[in-house]
Amino acid sequence: MPKRTARRLAALLRLTTTLALLLLTIPSCNVVHKPVVVEKALGPLAEANSAQLIAEVNRMVGVRSIHGKVDIQFEDLSTESSGIAEKYHTADGSIVLQRPGKVYLVIQVPLIAADVAQMTSDGEHFRIAILKGDEKYRRFVRGTNSAVYPAFDMDGSEPVKKGKAKAEAQTVKALSNLRPQHLTEALLISPIDAHAAGLFYARTEFFQSEKDTSQPQSRKRVVRGYYLLDEFQPGENGSARLLRRFWFDRVGNIRLARLQTFSDAGALVTDVTYGELKKFGVEGNVVLPSQIGLTRPQDHYKIWLTYQAPESATLDREYPAEAFVLENKWGLREVDLDAQKTSPSPKP
Repeated sequence: MPKRTARRLAALLRLTTTLALLLLTIPSCNVVHKPVVVEKALGPLAEANSAQLIAEVNRMVGVRSIHGKVDIQFEDLSTESSGIAEKYHTADGSIVLQRPGKVYLVIQVPLIAADVAQMTSDGEHFRIAILKGDEKYRRFVRGTNSAVYPAFDMDGSEPVKKGKAKAEAQTVKALSNLRPQHLTEALLISPIDAHAAGLFYARTEFFQSEKDTSQPQSRKRVVRGYYLLDEFQPGENGSARLLRRFWFDRVGNIRLARLQTFSDAGALVTDVTYGELKKFGVEGNVVLPSQIGLTRPQDHYKIWLTYQAPESATLDREYPAEAFVLENKWGLREVDLDAQKTSPSPKP
């Protein structure tokens, strides 16, 4: 070791010792004792190559359709920058998902089974019926899945500042901005074709410090090991675009724990977490995540879906196309987002 480096290390050691002695001599009445948060590494860690990780994703792709009862919790992240995230009460729901991108979701008030909203996507267009609350909030929203719309406003109505009316207005705004097709992308994962032209995959290791969920009241943290499988599309001049990133929990077994998708510019579009695996259907031969958390940072919302009784879910039934086209049978005021987008701006 060079003499200069040795002198620096010796000086650092003397400084550390001096600080330690100072801390020991501080009167106890002036010391604030905080519990020490101890991190431990979880294990043993399972091993898997890229082909095995791809097979785990495609195992989940085998399900063609799912129908089941769910608990739904919605979180509005539009005020997160100010340190506030509006979290709405858990609601009951019923969901039907069918490949390649169809969904029919009903959201209900718990206990009384009154519909709050219904929404569908047929793979190309979505429709949302807001059925809750004051007449001025009820509406029937139409749009195109591939289009990008600004956040839905409340028609320039007076801002609601407090109480039940504020909560109602927030709920309506949140539901109006929810896109049902986002659920199909999260719950019905697109398969991985390792031989598809123009795509390639890279596997890496990753370790992350997390809260110890086995002890909810504890401040202890744990270190969890993951495999990351990145899906790339080659670009020009040797560049590549990241399309999807799959996170696999390695503790004990290999389990798909998270899926992120990215825009052309590399921005995070969706961030999906997958919870505990349970047996679905009467036969119980299909194992799927029983809880799914979907975050859409660009759309400023997060939604949690938890299957109430996975064993009662109906799998692989073929539903007709019209089941995923919601009709305005309530006579609600209609809002066509495509018409609003293309209509000329009013003259000043």
